[in-house]
Amino acid sequence: MDEIPVRVLEAVKEAAPEGRISCADAHELAKRLGVELLLIGKAADELKIKIKNCQLGCF
Repeated sequence: MDEIPVRVLEAVKEAAPEGRISCADAHELAKRLGVELLLIGKAADELKIKIKNCQLGCF
């Protein structure tokens, strides 16, 4: 697996202080950072952060 940039890991961690981030916030974070949503998901997985309120009902 490709390494996740530190700036992405830090941004995800900051966006999820309680260990959870909403799907909508994950989308916005990806857009703001200029990265693919999949990278945000991988960072959340690595940091053990849960995705909540998934727009597709997947999480």
